[in-house]
Amino acid sequence: MWSILQIGGCLKRNGGGLNGEWGTNRDPVYLLVAGSLLTAMERGMKNEIKIPLRVEAHGSVAIAQLVKDGLKNPDIISVSDPILFERLIEPKWHVEFATNQMVVAYNKNTDGGKLVAKRGEEKWYEPILRNNIKIGRTDPNLDPLGYRTLFLLELAELYYEKINLKDEILSKSWVFPEIELMSYFEIGGIDAAIVYKNMAVERGYDYIELPLEINLSSPEKVNDWYSKVRYKLNSGEIVRGDVIKYGSTIWSEEFDAAIVNVFEEHIKGNYLREFGFYIPEAYPKIVGDVPDGIEGVLDR
Repeated sequence: MWSILQIGGCLKRNGGGLNGEWGTNRDPVYLLVAGSLLTAMERGMKNEIKIPLRVEAHGSVAIAQLVKDGLKNPDIISVSDPILFERLIEPKWHVEFATNQMVVAYNKNTDGGKLVAKRGEEKWYEPILRNNIKIGRTDPNLDPLGYRTLFLLELAELYYEKINLKDEILSKSWVFPEIELMSYFEIGGIDAAIVYKNMAVERGYDYIELPLEINLSSPEKVNDWYSKVRYKLNSGEIVRGDVIKYGSTIWSEEFDAAIVNVFEEHIKGNYLREFGFYIPEAYPKIVGDVPDGIEGVLDR
């Protein structure tokens, strides 16, 4: 499942180099992005830039596989776990530009959602185990949110000292595509969901913040907690627990000023914070051998 956003209009800047000119004759800049970025780009980034865009969203594992198989050839790729760059498509460089955290979103309009809300940070799992509560998640073989959900539940077993918590919750869960998961709240299809914080924030849904030991947001918890968990993808690659990070790269070998300006706005735009993402002080962080023109953009 995917979504395409076409943003019309054009922006013209005088001068050469990164501030070159583009107009209506240029094809839209094509971005292939993680599903959790889609709403922020639809409602946020499009208001900050007038360059024509084509935005397509999938789970990040699916994105990496589509590109690796030659089925997609975007100008810009953004995934919710940069390890997929290193393991599957191996670009020469990428930029880490945002982080996130895992939360339990709940539907305050359903009886099941109300039960989850009452138990809070330390006991949110109890009503899920004891009642007929519908909890949503995503497929670990299609996107990092899916395997991070498994990480969270495995860490929760350790943190709360609850044997079989992971398997019991998984047995009650419903699996949805990442870009559709939160929509099921609107129709009352699920009572709760394990999601990224931004996914709840951008839609105005209530959520429970989880302890640092299990929410995959704290660099200080990697060695003692997050590194204990891992997941084997269908490709055979193994991903290990770590802090949630988003990575982006310009995939097009012949990029122009329009692509570079879109890339800059995408990874540095204020819209990211507005839609619930966290931007560490050290970001954007360069990984690999960045072309001279791109490095200049990141420094300004």
